[in-house]
Amino acid sequence: MNELPVSPIGAHVPVSGGLASRGLAYAAEIGAETLQVFVGNPRGWATSPGDPEEDARMRERDDLPVFIHTPYLINLGTPDEGAADRSLGSLRHCLRRGAEIGAEGVVVHTGSAVRGGRDQGLERMRARLLPLLEELDDEDPRVLLEPMAGKGQTLCATVDDLGGYLDALGWHEGAGVCLDTAHAFAAGHDISTREGMREMLDRFDEIVGAARLGLVHTNDSKAACGSNRDLHQNIGAGEIGAAPFGELFRHPASAGVPVTCETPGPSKPHAKDVRTLKELRDGT
Repeated sequence: MNELPVSPIGAHVPVSGGLASRGLAYAAEIGAETLQVFVGNPRGWATSPGDPEEDARMRERDDLPVFIHTPYLINLGTPDEGAADRSLGSLRHCLRRGAEIGAEGVVVHTGSAVRGGRDQGLERMRARLLPLLEELDDEDPRVLLEPMAGKGQTLCATVDDLGGYLDALGWHEGAGVCLDTAHAFAAGHDISTREGMREMLDRFDEIVGAARLGLVHTNDSKAACGSNRDLHQNIGAGEIGAAPFGELFRHPASAGVPVTCETPGPSKPHAKDVRTLKELRDGT
């Protein structure tokens, strides 16, 4: 029987004090094998040009897959043209910064229609995102679409929603996916057992295909299944529990895919989460 590829395990790391100086040191402290960062204010539109020396140090770490998470304000489905322009500008900035630091992917939330219904929101998203995807080349990081917890007029929350979202983009090859376990749970996928996690991943493989899965956010949930509440918890301390995460490392749709925690910190809880996931991966 063929051996499954090994998923690198890490976390979203702080970078105040230097993208490489702080981020890489924190990753080493918690035992991370991959990491995710912000390259600007996660709750605002301000951008940072970066530091060439810090960027070069990040690029040199080709043993440590790097991902960027875009600011939370980005919404490509919004009816507000001003917000849409700022969203596109922010996403472009993150993609440029991703190329500069050698990131493998840039994670962006799939957004909301805000008002007017999902179909209109998807049309607006397509008109904005598809031209950007057409501009990307092989040197650019992949855009990784992250389904949300399902609150309000969210454009994409469940695995089935991903089918319609990618339909709107013509299944463009530049559109990958980042699955967040807390979001999936809040959206109604009961992944609190290994069987439930397996069923969700089976459905993902059927609807989307394993080739598009570029990253998994491994978060437990403080909120109940189907609550549509995005409340992250440390691994094993929430409603999902630790054991189901072991399925991520053995399922053909997700085996080998990098996983990062976005769980409550600081470093000691993060190190424990990374250690727990490694034990589940390695069967120890």
